[in-house]
Amino acid sequence: MSASSQQNYLHIKYISADMCDWFMQTSSTDKFKRYEMCISDTRQLFTSDVLLFVSLSDLLKQKSQEPIIIPKERDAPDLTELLQKSAVEHLTTFRQIEARDFGSVRTIATTDFEALYAYKRGDYQQCLQLSLQNVHTLLDGDGMADIQTLPEFIQLFDDDIVSLIALTLIVNPSSRYFVISQVTLTLYLITQCQLKLRHSVTSQALTLDYIEVAQRSHPAVRTLDHLTLKLIERKLTANISTLMV
Repeated sequence: MSASSQQNYLHIKYISADMCDWFMQTSSTDKFKRYEMCISDTRQLFTSDVLLFVSLSDLLKQKSQEPIIIPKERDAPDLTELLQKSAVEHLTTFRQIEARDFGSVRTIATTDFEALYAYKRGDYQQCLQLSLQNVHTLLDGDGMADIQTLPEFIQLFDDDIVSLIALTLIVNPSSRYFVISQVTLTLYLITQCQLKLRHSVTSQALTLDYIEVAQRSHPAVRTLDHLTLKLIERKLTANISTLMV
């Protein structure tokens, strides 16, 4: 979120905190108009900036006793997508800070959530491009960065990953969640994108080599990693066999 959006949001929120006539004073409406101009003049907005602006606009309508517009059902997916995009922007910022502060200890790819979000949107070419950049960084680096399979992240994963997480929890129900390494998730995304984009046998065979390296680098206790790596290994092997016939 930009600093100007934060400042304008907090100012208007403070002015409108009292439910009485304060909100109807011109100071709040004038401030909102300046905020609107600021938003219009900003070249690059974060998703959270847009969400804040929309929420403040709705707040002004409600406090001025205008009829409250109930969002239509078809608007819900758009709002969900905006919220997911905002979350990915913040997670990417977190990765950048993590890489800055702990990059000397372990190798951290900063665009893993962007790649995951691109895959969810069906932008397989963008996902593949980001993932191929990441896999070279991660396999050649030191240490191992993880992604937590928290319930909040489940909506970003596809059915195969969710099924593997569920299977892992069935085997070990005492654990609330598991982690999957950036390397494993990156290789999973590469595999899925290559299959969907119908890449050549050569590129798929190269991914198999990456998977073999990743399998050796993960300890046996990393159950979810090994299940995922075994799954994509079998997918690629079966597809290559089909293409070779």
